[in-house]
Amino acid sequence: MRKFLASLFAVFIGVMPVVGGARADGLDFDTTDPLYMLKTNDVLSETTLTYWDNVLRLEETISYGINDRLSVGINANFQQDFDGSEDGFGAVDLGGVYRVGTASGNSARIISDVLFGLKFGGSSHVRTPDYADSTYYAGYRFGRQWAGMTLAATIKSSWIFDDDRGMAYIDFMPEAYFRIADDWRLGANFTLRKATNPHYNQEWLGGKIVRQYGRTQYTAHLDYEFESDDLQVGLNVNILF
Repeated sequence: MRKFLASLFAVFIGVMPVVGGARADGLDFDTTDPLYMLKTNDVLSETTLTYWDNVLRLEETISYGINDRLSVGINANFQQDFDGSEDGFGAVDLGGVYRVGTASGNSARIISDVLFGLKFGGSSHVRTPDYADSTYYAGYRFGRQWAGMTLAATIKSSWIFDDDRGMAYIDFMPEAYFRIADDWRLGANFTLRKATNPHYNQEWLGGKIVRQYGRTQYTAHLDYEFESDDLQVGLNVNILF
């Protein structure tokens, strides 16, 4: 299964740039783009519904553009476990993104961002990963945007402070995103997580399809995790105010 999915992902990445470059669409309202940055005073609502391993989770993120280089946001989630006791509100996530490099600032037109944040509180049954008390994280995201596609990658490190489950892990997340028509996008992503506790190592491969209506985007995504053979499906609604 792993070799098959990896081969399918490679074919997808190799073929889609040809299609993605065929249509040029504006980036101003493309909030699902992995390098999207809020403009000054813009507000973005991201609502996510996911289902995996008999758990249904609803998340809401509100982000605000302080200026063209800095945005801050807050995320909260609630989950229902249909096969156990992991019900309730998860950790609150307070974070931000600062754009350190713009496409016009270098000859390669590479965009780069610094990510930072803190997760805390929530029910003792649904803190992540596996009921940790608090998590601090920082990361670096970089890539390039074209009219028809965006290629990006993120390196993110997290530090968990918990008497029983304290650890650290690092995520490497490349992503390809294609504007295949005026109102349609396709995306593919991979997440490799390495933790100081090997039990939390993960390898996710995902794909998504996006439909845009003005300042609103609807996304359906499917993700597979190799270590646990978990399959996750989800829906996202992004609204830009």
